[in-house]
Amino acid sequence: MSIAAPLRIGVVGVGRIGALHAETLSKLDGVAVFLADADPIRAGQVAAPLGARAAATPEELLDEGVDAVVIATSTQGHGPVLRLAASAGVPAFCEKPVALELAALDAIIDVVAGAGITVQVGFQRRFDPGYRAARDAVLSGELGNLLLVRAATHDPAPPAEAYIATSGGIFRDLSIHDFDAIRYVTGEEIVEVYADGAVRETDWFARYDDVDVAAVVLRLSGGGLGIVSGARHDPLGYDVRLELFGAAESIVVGVDSRSPIRSVEPGMTQAGVGYRNFVERFERAYREELAVFVELVRSGGGSPCSLEDARAALSAALAADRSRKERQSVRVDDVGLARTAPDS
Repeated sequence: MSIAAPLRIGVVGVGRIGALHAETLSKLDGVAVFLADADPIRAGQVAAPLGARAAATPEELLDEGVDAVVIATSTQGHGPVLRLAASAGVPAFCEKPVALELAALDAIIDVVAGAGITVQVGFQRRFDPGYRAARDAVLSGELGNLLLVRAATHDPAPPAEAYIATSGGIFRDLSIHDFDAIRYVTGEEIVEVYADGAVRETDWFARYDDVDVAAVVLRLSGGGLGIVSGARHDPLGYDVRLELFGAAESIVVGVDSRSPIRSVEPGMTQAGVGYRNFVERFERAYREELAVFVELVRSGGGSPCSLEDARAALSAALAADRSRKERQSVRVDDVGLARTAPDS
């Protein structure tokens, strides 16, 4: 009886999320892990306890003959490594955002389509049990006519200034998760936004024309409204919620014993210690999305979060960014639907 060869998966970029991805893959049956990072010392340090092999460069990693690649570099590295994956003809998992501008993303979409590879984008909330249950409730009709959605993503503390300098701003870096989650859960498109923001705690955000608190009012394709709040400061922890209000039922994702918000109603007990960061809050979802990706590599099939999904979320983020700067509502069509034709 022959034993199937292990699936060889490369991970490019082994910072915090890349190291988690590498560890997750190493625990899956029948998977061999190969790593590469801009810092070879870090790659070796992550590889050693996992029994993984570290390559000097992404090119060398692809030359190893991997069956798929997981891309967890900084955003600026996503496009080049996706192009390498396309050239090698292997499926890819890519963290968000795939790119910060639509022209760059469209160019990647064309390269990927030409190569015929499958790409799964890392919007991990799609794999969280709460978000999946909310989607099922909406699609089943349990909520009735969807009236309003309210989403929040509040970081405990800002990332490093060097990160913010190249992040693309609060809507492309933070709120883009909410835009994708709203599309995923409701099954509707975001068609128009009005956004505003301010610098309230950390003055250096202004150097990058960024803000540390933001709010977006949005209109969905089905006619319902939405509210998205984003903040870089939350003294109680990492707070991510999605509330959906329908004519028949109202539900919420992200309210549990560790929700970092304190009720002042008489008789209410204090919640437990809040989630400290996004890895702690969504660890199960991060592991599930990679298990799904591995199965996709093995058996084929469509992506559960495609580059077109990434494009829709980026379009909403760009519309919000324009709205904040112009102080007027912006239709997502005006920034997102005009595709440039691929070069002939």
